[in-house]
Amino acid sequence: MSRAHFTPFEADLDRETALSVLREAVAGADDGELFLERRRSEALVFDDGRLKTASYDAAEGFGLRAVRGEVAGYAHSTELSEAALRRAAETARLAVGDGGGTWADAPQASNTRLYTDEDPIAGHAFPVKVDTLREIDAYARSLDSRVVQVSATIAASIQEVEILRPEGHSVRDVRPMTRVNVSVIVEQDGRRESGGVGGGGRIGLDGMLPPEDWQAKVREALRIACVNLEAVPAPAGVMDVVLGPGWPGILLHEAIGHGLEGDFNRKGSSAFAGLMGQQIAAKGVTVLDDGTIPDRRGSISVDDEGTPSARNVLIEDGVLVGYMQDRQNGRLMGGASTGNGRRQSYAHIPMPRMTNTYMLGGEAAPGDIVADLKDGIYAVGFGGGQVDITNGKFVFSCTEAYRVQNGKIGAPLKGATLIGDGATALQKIRAIGNDPTLDPGMGNCGKQGQWVPVGVGQPTLMIGGLTVGGAAT
Repeated sequence: MSRAHFTPFEADLDRETALSVLREAVAGADDGELFLERRRSEALVFDDGRLKTASYDAAEGFGLRAVRGEVAGYAHSTELSEAALRRAAETARLAVGDGGGTWADAPQASNTRLYTDEDPIAGHAFPVKVDTLREIDAYARSLDSRVVQVSATIAASIQEVEILRPEGHSVRDVRPMTRVNVSVIVEQDGRRESGGVGGGGRIGLDGMLPPEDWQAKVREALRIACVNLEAVPAPAGVMDVVLGPGWPGILLHEAIGHGLEGDFNRKGSSAFAGLMGQQIAAKGVTVLDDGTIPDRRGSISVDDEGTPSARNVLIEDGVLVGYMQDRQNGRLMGGASTGNGRRQSYAHIPMPRMTNTYMLGGEAAPGDIVADLKDGIYAVGFGGGQVDITNGKFVFSCTEAYRVQNGKIGAPLKGATLIGDGATALQKIRAIGNDPTLDPGMGNCGKQGQWVPVGVGQPTLMIGGLTVGGAAT
């Protein structure tokens, strides 16, 4: 595989000039940086027996930021030149003015590498990827005559960034990303249902294109689709719910994780604002955000402000002990960055964002947790969801769920949604499994129009008294 080489400081923009302009831009400010980026991505989609799309995108540019108190001036450009940088500096200065700020300490340096710097796009030839997609399609159809449509995607990208600080030092990071998705639609007696599986991380495609990897994805997608063929309308009402391990942690991410990001708490708009040190969850609940797990989708060697990623404990044994912070919000709240300053691209300002957010395991056996469920739902797969950060209220749709009565798993359910609020759900956790699991690497998180890759995870959980929306029985 080839390795990426991003050299933003060339003939039209040398490093010393860039540093000089940056210092002028942040004079009198509290903080600031120059963020330079080059990104390339490729995606191949095979649908209904043919290669439907094959796209390749490339972009590069810079973002310059000057911060003073709660105000940040930001300007960006696709042109890496001195002229463009000077225009950006003038724009950024408009927000911070000429007053004297208190300069923040620079991030600590780190040599930690959590993933390869090899280019996953160049690792395999285009025909190999197309042939693999064709094999995925053929394999899925060979497994079951009820398969009527197969969609498969191979995606790879490489992001190269350099963050130049006014103190004169810079941080570089090369971030690969790959993902393989498989979706299967089956038909029986006029009824069609689907199942989908995806996964990947900050790795090359070497581990994802061999048959043993994608065949497992195909079988799992087919299994989910076939389960849904037998699904009956979900009941509606308030009942206990058991959540499966791994990807169901997306509920934790949305309903709780966003509420623990520093900006929402500094502004008092989070349901958890002002509760530091208080018991906000059931005993035994420990939640972390950890960007240091090697090769994971949500991991970052350094964040987009140059701060090394960290393993941050947010809730410990039910007690709120930490928020996720970028440099600005951490400083304004009397602390420091936790390595969670992230941005979608050079065109976006950084803000506190999650990386890999998950709950630690407990002592209960998963089978015992389900056996203790007298009348409720066992939800093991989730699709889309919505959450209101101010009150933590959430609505999530289940892609795979089962009715449980007297501890026995019964019929699969169709149309089940889980409704509640994060703060109450935390208090109503009744059992924590000993099977903590991370998701397979398929999460994207949106906030204020910015999207970043993330990871989630949890053990099997029982939550008492969630509202289940479905078809009334």
